[in-house]
Amino acid sequence: MTGENDGATRLDEKVGDAFDPALLLEARARTRAAIDAIAAAIRPGMAEEAAMEMARQMLKARGMLRGWHGIHVRFGRNTLKTFGEPGEPGVVLGEDDIFFIDIGPVWNGYEGDGGDTFVVGGDPAMQAAARDVRTVFDRTHAAWRGEGLTGTALYERAAAEAAALGWELNLAMSGHRLSDFPHAVHYKGALADSAHRPSSGLWVLEIQIRHPDRPFSAFYEDLLLDDAG
Repeated sequence: MTGENDGATRLDEKVGDAFDPALLLEARARTRAAIDAIAAAIRPGMAEEAAMEMARQMLKARGMLRGWHGIHVRFGRNTLKTFGEPGEPGVVLGEDDIFFIDIGPVWNGYEGDGGDTFVVGGDPAMQAAARDVRTVFDRTHAAWRGEGLTGTALYERAAAEAAALGWELNLAMSGHRLSDFPHAVHYKGALADSAHRPSSGLWVLEIQIRHPDRPFSAFYEDLLLDDAG
């Protein structure tokens, strides 16, 4: 990856002069491990606010000094909320329920960002949502690698993949840059608005699908990477 001052670098893909792609991938790995650890500690009967405080403490214990965005743990009907929307207070995770985690920690000066959906109990539609949101992500990701899709075309494909599985895609969750912190000094625009093919290791693909009739959604996000790993 070239530096911020390299004239050949696209304006929407600028990074700092000392940017190290390996450190961004390390931040990704630490972020995904933290998501799994937080999810494993969440139990039915827990209030959403308590889960968020637990997540905050777990991230602090793992060495997170700050986040580039807030911690989001959404239970049940609050999973319909998008990034930045306040959740309805007092929501408690049921015995048959769905939740997602979305965190944006900064590790060693590099931004992590990840989200995933989890289900407790045996609700078939919720289990399908958690499975299918990853399927939509994987199919869209594969289309980007194989067909060289632009950011705009990526979200057109994601909407079609979601509809084929019986879900509605929330286009307000539209992807974004990651980099050495903060990416906003380089570029703040949405992936879905990009008329270029996004480069590997610099862009987050966000997928949120909602049930057409019931009040819940599922969420998954991760870096676009040429290597599917």
